[in-house]
Amino acid sequence: MQNWYHIIPKNTGLSSYIWIIFCILPFYFIFRSSTMMEIVLGITMILLFFTSYRLSFISKGWPVYVWVSIEMAISIVMTLFFGYVYFALFLAFFIGNIQNKAGFITLYVVHLTTTVAAITTGFLIDLDLFFSQLPFVIVSLIGVVLMPFSMYNRIKREKLEGQLEDANKRISQLMVIEERQRIARDLHDTLGQKLSLIGLKSDLAGKLIDVKPESAKSEISDIHQTARTALKEVRDMVSDMRGAKLKDEIVHIKQILGAAQIAFEVKGNTELSETPLLIENVLSMSLKEAITNVVKHSGATFCSILIEQSHNEWHIKVEDDGVGIPKEDSFTGHGLQGMRERLEFVNGSLEIESVNGTVLHIRVPNVIQQTKREGLL
Repeated sequence: MQNWYHIIPKNTGLSSYIWIIFCILPFYFIFRSSTMMEIVLGITMILLFFTSYRLSFISKGWPVYVWVSIEMAISIVMTLFFGYVYFALFLAFFIGNIQNKAGFITLYVVHLTTTVAAITTGFLIDLDLFFSQLPFVIVSLIGVVLMPFSMYNRIKREKLEGQLEDANKRISQLMVIEERQRIARDLHDTLGQKLSLIGLKSDLAGKLIDVKPESAKSEISDIHQTARTALKEVRDMVSDMRGAKLKDEIVHIKQILGAAQIAFEVKGNTELSETPLLIENVLSMSLKEAITNVVKHSGATFCSILIEQSHNEWHIKVEDDGVGIPKEDSFTGHGLQGMRERLEFVNGSLEIESVNGTVLHIRVPNVIQQTKREGLL
Protein backbone atom coordinates (compact mmCIF):
# COMPACT_ATOMS: atom_id res chain seq x y z
CA MET A 1 0.00 0.00 0.00
CA GLN A 2 1.11 3.54 -0.62
CA ASN A 3 1.33 6.04 2.22
CA TRP A 4 -1.20 8.84 2.29
CA TYR A 5 -1.02 11.83 4.56
CA HIS A 6 -4.31 13.47 3.61
CA ILE A 7 -7.85 12.19 3.83
CA ILE A 8 -8.74 13.95 0.57
CA PRO A 9 -8.17 11.53 -2.34
CA LYS A 10 -6.21 12.75 -5.32
CA ASN A 11 -6.16 11.94 -9.05
CA THR A 12 -9.66 10.46 -9.04
CA GLY A 13 -11.12 12.72 -11.70
CA LEU A 14 -12.91 14.87 -9.12
CA SER A 15 -11.74 18.26 -7.89
CA SER A 16 -10.24 18.53 -4.41
CA TYR A 17 -12.91 21.14 -3.66
CA ILE A 18 -15.62 18.53 -4.22
CA TRP A 19 -13.91 16.21 -1.75
CA ILE A 20 -13.75 19.06 0.78
CA ILE A 21 -17.50 19.54 0.37
CA PHE A 22 -17.98 15.80 0.99
CA CYS A 23 -15.98 16.21 4.21
CA ILE A 24 -18.08 19.18 5.40
CA LEU A 25 -21.52 18.00 4.30
CA PRO A 26 -21.96 15.32 6.99
CA PHE A 27 -22.01 18.06 9.65
CA TYR A 28 -24.91 19.71 7.82
CA PHE A 29 -26.84 16.44 7.72
CA ILE A 30 -26.17 15.85 11.42
CA PHE A 31 -27.15 19.31 12.65
CA ARG A 32 -30.50 18.86 10.95
CA SER A 33 -31.20 16.25 13.64
CA SER A 34 -33.58 17.20 16.43
CA THR A 35 -31.79 15.82 19.47
CA MET A 36 -28.39 16.52 21.02
CA MET A 37 -27.76 12.79 21.35
CA GLU A 38 -28.02 12.31 17.58
CA ILE A 39 -25.69 15.26 16.96
CA VAL A 40 -23.06 13.89 19.36
CA LEU A 41 -23.41 10.43 17.84
CA GLY A 42 -23.06 11.78 14.31
CA ILE A 43 -19.96 13.88 15.06
CA THR A 44 -18.38 10.92 16.85
CA MET A 45 -18.95 8.71 13.82
CA ILE A 46 -17.49 11.33 11.46
CA LEU A 47 -14.32 11.60 13.54
CA LEU A 48 -14.15 7.82 13.84
CA PHE A 49 -14.62 7.40 10.09
CA PHE A 50 -11.77 9.73 9.12
CA THR A 51 -9.52 8.25 11.82
CA SER A 52 -10.20 4.75 10.49
CA TYR A 53 -9.78 6.00 6.96
CA ARG A 54 -6.34 7.38 7.75
CA LEU A 55 -5.30 4.23 9.61
CA SER A 56 -6.44 2.02 6.74
CA PHE A 57 -3.88 3.69 4.47
CA ILE A 58 -0.92 3.24 6.80
CA SER A 59 -1.82 -0.28 7.97
CA LYS A 60 -0.79 -3.56 6.37
CA GLY A 61 -2.24 -7.04 6.42
CA TRP A 62 -5.44 -7.95 8.27
CA PRO A 63 -5.80 -4.62 10.20
CA VAL A 64 -6.65 -2.99 6.86
CA TYR A 65 -9.79 -5.09 6.57
CA VAL A 66 -10.75 -4.26 10.17
CA TRP A 67 -10.58 -0.51 9.50
CA VAL A 68 -12.46 -0.86 6.21
CA SER A 69 -15.19 -2.85 7.98
CA ILE A 70 -15.55 -0.07 10.53
CA GLU A 71 -15.75 2.51 7.72
CA MET A 72 -18.43 0.48 5.93
CA ALA A 73 -20.48 0.24 9.13
CA ILE A 74 -20.21 4.00 9.69
CA SER A 75 -21.13 4.69 6.06
CA ILE A 76 -24.26 2.52 6.42
CA VAL A 77 -25.28 4.24 9.68
CA MET A 78 -24.72 7.71 8.19
CA THR A 79 -26.83 6.75 5.19
CA LEU A 80 -29.72 5.29 7.16
CA PHE A 81 -29.93 7.80 10.03
CA PHE A 82 -28.69 11.03 8.45
CA GLY A 83 -29.13 10.48 4.70
CA TYR A 84 -25.41 11.02 4.08
CA VAL A 85 -24.28 8.61 1.33
CA TYR A 86 -21.01 10.22 0.30
CA PHE A 87 -18.71 8.31 2.64
CA ALA A 88 -19.21 5.48 0.16
CA LEU A 89 -17.09 7.44 -2.35
CA PHE A 90 -14.17 7.62 0.09
CA LEU A 91 -14.42 3.88 0.57
CA ALA A 92 -14.62 3.29 -3.18
CA PHE A 93 -11.42 5.26 -3.64
CA PHE A 94 -9.58 3.32 -0.92
CA ILE A 95 -10.69 -0.07 -2.23
CA GLY A 96 -9.21 0.86 -5.62
CA ASN A 97 -5.84 1.26 -3.88
CA ILE A 98 -5.80 -2.40 -2.81
CA GLN A 99 -3.65 -4.29 -5.32
CA ASN A 100 -4.22 -7.74 -3.85
CA LYS A 101 -6.75 -9.13 -6.34
CA ALA A 102 -8.67 -11.31 -3.89
CA GLY A 103 -8.88 -8.53 -1.30
CA PHE A 104 -9.93 -6.01 -3.93
CA ILE A 105 -12.75 -8.14 -5.32
CA THR A 106 -14.01 -9.11 -1.86
CA LEU A 107 -14.16 -5.55 -0.55
CA TYR A 108 -15.59 -4.26 -3.83
CA VAL A 109 -18.50 -6.74 -3.78
CA VAL A 110 -19.22 -6.21 -0.07
CA HIS A 111 -19.06 -2.42 -0.39
CA LEU A 112 -21.28 -2.31 -3.47
CA THR A 113 -23.83 -4.65 -1.90
CA THR A 114 -24.01 -2.79 1.43
CA THR A 115 -24.18 0.61 -0.27
CA VAL A 116 -27.05 -0.41 -2.55
CA ALA A 117 -28.85 -2.02 0.39
CA ALA A 118 -28.37 1.07 2.59
CA ILE A 119 -29.63 3.45 -0.09
CA THR A 120 -32.63 1.24 -0.85
CA THR A 121 -33.51 1.05 2.83
CA GLY A 122 -33.00 4.81 3.13
CA PHE A 123 -35.59 5.43 0.41
CA LEU A 124 -38.04 3.29 2.36
CA ILE A 125 -37.34 5.11 5.64
CA ASP A 126 -37.31 8.71 4.37
CA LEU A 127 -38.43 8.92 0.75
CA ASP A 128 -38.60 12.72 0.64
CA LEU A 129 -35.01 13.19 1.87
CA PHE A 130 -33.45 10.73 -0.53
CA PHE A 131 -35.63 11.76 -3.46
CA SER A 132 -34.59 15.41 -2.98
CA GLN A 133 -30.94 14.46 -3.50
CA LEU A 134 -31.57 11.73 -6.08
CA PRO A 135 -29.04 13.07 -8.66
CA PHE A 136 -26.27 13.03 -6.02
CA VAL A 137 -27.27 9.55 -4.88
CA ILE A 138 -27.02 8.32 -8.47
CA VAL A 139 -23.59 9.95 -8.86
CA SER A 140 -22.45 8.25 -5.65
CA LEU A 141 -23.64 4.85 -6.89
CA ILE A 142 -21.82 5.36 -10.19
CA GLY A 143 -18.68 6.28 -8.24
CA VAL A 144 -18.99 3.17 -6.07
CA VAL A 145 -19.28 1.02 -9.22
CA LEU A 146 -16.57 2.61 -11.39
CA MET A 147 -14.03 4.34 -9.11
CA PRO A 148 -12.46 1.20 -7.57
CA PHE A 149 -11.66 -0.29 -11.00
CA SER A 150 -10.37 3.05 -12.26
CA MET A 151 -8.04 3.45 -9.28
CA TYR A 152 -6.99 -0.22 -9.32
CA ASN A 153 -5.96 -0.08 -12.99
CA ARG A 154 -4.26 3.31 -12.65
CA ILE A 155 -2.15 2.23 -9.68
CA LYS A 156 -1.29 -1.07 -11.36
CA ARG A 157 -0.19 0.82 -14.48
CA GLU A 158 1.92 3.23 -12.41
CA LYS A 159 3.51 0.28 -10.62
CA LEU A 160 4.38 -1.42 -13.93
CA GLU A 161 5.75 1.85 -15.26
CA GLY A 162 7.89 2.13 -12.14
CA GLN A 163 9.16 -1.42 -12.62
CA LEU A 164 9.92 -0.63 -16.25
CA GLU A 165 11.82 2.50 -15.22
CA ASP A 166 13.82 0.49 -12.68
CA ALA A 167 14.57 -2.12 -15.33
CA ASN A 168 15.73 0.58 -17.74
CA LYS A 169 18.04 1.99 -15.07
CA ARG A 170 19.43 -1.46 -14.41
CA ILE A 171 19.95 -2.02 -18.12
CA SER A 172 21.72 1.34 -18.37
CA GLN A 173 24.06 0.28 -15.55
CA LEU A 174 24.74 -3.03 -17.28
CA MET A 175 25.42 -1.17 -20.52
CA VAL A 176 27.98 1.01 -18.75
CA ILE A 177 29.67 -2.09 -17.30
CA GLU A 178 29.65 -3.82 -20.68
CA GLU A 179 31.03 -0.71 -22.38
CA ARG A 180 33.84 -0.47 -19.81
CA GLN A 181 34.70 -4.12 -20.40
CA ARG A 182 34.66 -3.60 -24.14
CA ILE A 183 36.92 -0.56 -23.85
CA ALA A 184 39.27 -2.55 -21.63
CA ARG A 185 39.40 -5.37 -24.18
CA ASP A 186 39.93 -2.94 -27.06
CA LEU A 187 42.70 -1.12 -25.20
CA HIS A 188 44.38 -4.40 -24.34
CA ASP A 189 44.15 -5.66 -27.92
CA THR A 190 45.06 -2.31 -29.46
CA LEU A 191 47.75 -0.97 -27.14
CA GLY A 192 48.88 -3.99 -25.14
CA GLN A 193 50.66 -5.79 -27.96
CA LYS A 194 51.98 -2.59 -29.52
CA LEU A 195 53.42 -1.26 -26.28
CA SER A 196 54.96 -4.64 -25.48
CA LEU A 197 56.55 -4.65 -28.94
CA ILE A 198 57.81 -1.09 -28.49
CA GLY A 199 59.33 -2.06 -25.13
CA LEU A 200 61.11 -5.09 -26.56
CA LYS A 201 62.42 -3.21 -29.57
CA SER A 202 63.57 -0.33 -27.37
CA ASP A 203 65.59 -2.73 -25.23
CA LEU A 204 67.02 -4.34 -28.35
CA ALA A 205 67.92 -0.99 -29.91
CA GLY A 206 69.67 0.06 -26.71
CA LYS A 207 71.84 -3.07 -26.86
CA LEU A 208 72.62 -2.69 -30.58
CA ILE A 209 73.28 1.04 -30.72
CA ASP A 210 77.00 0.64 -29.94
CA VAL A 211 77.56 -2.77 -31.54
CA LYS A 212 75.41 -2.56 -34.69
CA PRO A 213 74.27 1.04 -35.26
CA GLU A 214 72.49 0.20 -38.53
CA SER A 215 70.44 -2.56 -36.88
CA ALA A 216 69.64 -0.17 -34.03
CA LYS A 217 68.39 2.41 -36.55
CA SER A 218 66.18 -0.25 -38.13
CA GLU A 219 64.71 -1.16 -34.74
CA ILE A 220 64.08 2.51 -33.94
CA SER A 221 62.32 2.88 -37.30
CA ASP A 222 60.13 -0.11 -36.43
CA ILE A 223 59.35 1.48 -33.06
CA HIS A 224 58.32 4.67 -34.81
CA GLN A 225 56.06 2.81 -37.24
CA THR A 226 54.53 0.71 -34.45
CA ALA A 227 53.76 3.84 -32.43
CA ARG A 228 52.06 5.46 -35.46
CA THR A 229 50.00 2.32 -36.02
CA ALA A 230 48.93 2.20 -32.38
CA LEU A 231 47.96 5.90 -32.49
CA LYS A 232 45.83 5.31 -35.58
CA GLU A 233 44.09 2.33 -33.97
CA VAL A 234 43.34 4.35 -30.83
CA ARG A 235 41.87 7.17 -32.94
CA ASP A 236 39.69 4.68 -34.83
CA MET A 237 38.53 3.15 -31.54
CA VAL A 238 37.64 6.54 -30.06
CA SER A 239 35.78 7.43 -33.26
CA ASP A 240 33.65 4.29 -32.90
CA MET A 241 32.89 5.14 -29.26
CA ARG A 242 31.32 8.45 -30.22
CA GLY A 243 28.28 6.65 -31.56
CA ALA A 244 26.62 6.91 -34.94
CA LYS A 245 23.40 8.64 -35.95
CA LEU A 246 21.29 6.75 -38.45
CA LYS A 247 20.77 9.76 -40.71
CA ASP A 248 24.54 10.36 -40.81
CA GLU A 249 25.16 6.70 -41.58
CA ILE A 250 22.65 6.87 -44.45
CA VAL A 251 24.70 9.69 -46.00
CA HIS A 252 27.87 7.54 -45.85
CA ILE A 253 25.97 4.54 -47.24
CA LYS A 254 24.79 6.55 -50.23
CA GLN A 255 28.37 7.53 -50.94
CA ILE A 256 29.59 3.93 -50.64
CA LEU A 257 26.86 2.51 -52.87
CA GLY A 258 27.33 5.31 -55.37
CA ALA A 259 31.07 4.66 -55.55
CA ALA A 260 30.36 0.93 -56.05
CA GLN A 261 27.93 1.83 -58.88
CA ILE A 262 25.06 0.11 -57.13
CA ALA A 263 21.68 1.75 -57.64
CA PHE A 264 19.78 2.26 -54.41
CA GLU A 265 16.69 3.69 -52.78
CA VAL A 266 15.93 4.60 -49.17
CA LYS A 267 12.37 4.45 -47.85
CA GLY A 268 11.14 5.68 -44.48
CA ASN A 269 12.22 8.39 -42.08
CA THR A 270 15.97 8.36 -41.36
CA GLU A 271 15.53 10.55 -38.29
CA LEU A 272 14.35 8.24 -35.53
CA SER A 273 12.25 9.86 -32.80
CA GLU A 274 12.66 9.18 -29.07
CA THR A 275 15.29 6.53 -29.73
CA PRO A 276 17.98 5.83 -27.11
CA LEU A 277 21.51 6.58 -28.31
CA LEU A 278 22.60 2.97 -27.78
CA ILE A 279 19.72 1.63 -29.90
CA GLU A 280 20.39 4.08 -32.72
CA ASN A 281 24.10 3.27 -32.58
CA VAL A 282 23.41 -0.48 -32.82
CA LEU A 283 21.00 0.05 -35.72
CA SER A 284 23.49 2.29 -37.52
CA MET A 285 26.41 -0.11 -37.07
CA SER A 286 24.27 -3.07 -38.17
CA LEU A 287 23.11 -1.21 -41.25
CA LYS A 288 26.69 -0.23 -42.04
CA GLU A 289 27.79 -3.87 -41.79
CA ALA A 290 24.89 -4.98 -43.98
CA ILE A 291 25.77 -2.47 -46.73
CA THR A 292 29.44 -3.43 -46.50
CA ASN A 293 28.41 -7.02 -47.22
CA VAL A 294 26.33 -5.88 -50.19
CA VAL A 295 29.27 -4.01 -51.69
CA LYS A 296 31.94 -6.65 -51.00
CA HIS A 297 30.15 -9.95 -51.48
CA SER A 298 26.78 -9.69 -53.21
CA GLY A 299 27.66 -8.57 -56.74
CA ALA A 300 24.37 -6.68 -56.68
CA THR A 301 23.31 -3.90 -59.04
CA PHE A 302 20.48 -2.60 -56.85
CA CYS A 303 19.96 -2.20 -53.11
CA SER A 304 16.83 -1.10 -51.24
CA ILE A 305 16.74 0.14 -47.65
CA LEU A 306 13.47 0.38 -45.71
CA ILE A 307 13.37 2.07 -42.28
CA GLU A 308 10.28 1.65 -40.10
CA GLN A 309 9.56 2.76 -36.56
CA SER A 310 6.43 1.60 -34.75
CA HIS A 311 5.21 1.46 -31.17
CA ASN A 312 6.58 -2.07 -30.87
CA GLU A 313 9.92 -2.05 -32.64
CA TRP A 314 12.51 -0.47 -34.91
CA HIS A 315 12.82 -2.35 -38.21
CA ILE A 316 15.37 -1.96 -41.01
CA LYS A 317 15.08 -4.04 -44.15
CA VAL A 318 18.05 -4.28 -46.53
CA GLU A 319 17.37 -6.02 -49.86
CA ASP A 320 19.67 -6.56 -52.84
CA ASP A 321 19.53 -8.45 -56.13
CA GLY A 322 22.91 -10.16 -55.73
CA VAL A 323 24.04 -13.77 -55.52
CA GLY A 324 22.61 -14.36 -52.04
CA ILE A 325 24.25 -15.86 -48.98
CA PRO A 326 24.95 -19.60 -48.84
CA LYS A 327 22.91 -21.33 -46.13
CA GLU A 328 26.01 -22.56 -44.31
CA ASP A 329 27.28 -18.95 -44.03
CA SER A 330 23.97 -17.48 -42.82
CA PHE A 331 25.26 -16.55 -39.36
CA THR A 332 28.97 -17.24 -39.57
CA GLY A 333 30.41 -15.39 -42.56
CA HIS A 334 30.59 -11.80 -43.74
CA GLY A 335 30.46 -10.32 -40.22
CA LEU A 336 26.90 -11.53 -39.68
CA GLN A 337 27.78 -13.24 -36.42
CA GLY A 338 29.07 -9.98 -34.96
CA MET A 339 25.97 -8.17 -36.21
CA ARG A 340 23.70 -10.72 -34.55
CA GLU A 341 25.61 -10.51 -31.25
CA ARG A 342 25.40 -6.72 -31.33
CA LEU A 343 21.62 -6.90 -31.85
CA GLU A 344 21.10 -9.54 -29.17
CA PHE A 345 22.67 -7.16 -26.65
CA VAL A 346 19.58 -4.91 -27.06
CA ASN A 347 17.13 -7.84 -27.42
CA GLY A 348 17.18 -7.41 -31.19
CA SER A 349 17.20 -10.01 -33.93
CA LEU A 350 18.60 -10.58 -37.41
CA GLU A 351 16.63 -12.49 -40.04
CA ILE A 352 18.06 -13.52 -43.40
CA GLU A 353 16.26 -14.47 -46.60
CA SER A 354 18.27 -15.59 -49.60
CA VAL A 355 15.99 -15.90 -52.63
CA ASN A 356 16.86 -13.97 -55.80
CA GLY A 357 19.32 -11.96 -53.76
CA THR A 358 19.49 -11.31 -50.04
CA VAL A 359 17.04 -9.71 -47.63
CA LEU A 360 18.14 -8.77 -44.12
CA HIS A 361 15.58 -7.86 -41.44
CA ILE A 362 17.12 -5.95 -38.53
CA ARG A 363 14.68 -5.66 -35.62
CA VAL A 364 15.01 -4.12 -32.17
CA PRO A 365 11.99 -4.05 -29.79
CA ASN A 366 11.24 -0.88 -27.90
CA VAL A 367 9.31 -2.60 -25.10
CA ILE A 368 11.02 -4.61 -22.36
CA GLN A 369 8.80 -7.38 -21.10
CA GLN A 370 8.21 -7.35 -17.37
CA THR A 371 7.07 -10.17 -15.13
CA LYS A 372 3.70 -9.10 -13.79
CA ARG A 373 3.06 -9.61 -10.11
CA GLU A 374 0.08 -8.77 -8.00
CA GLY A 375 0.92 -6.32 -5.23
CA LEU A 376 0.36 -7.20 -1.59
CA LEU A 377 -1.13 -5.01 1.11
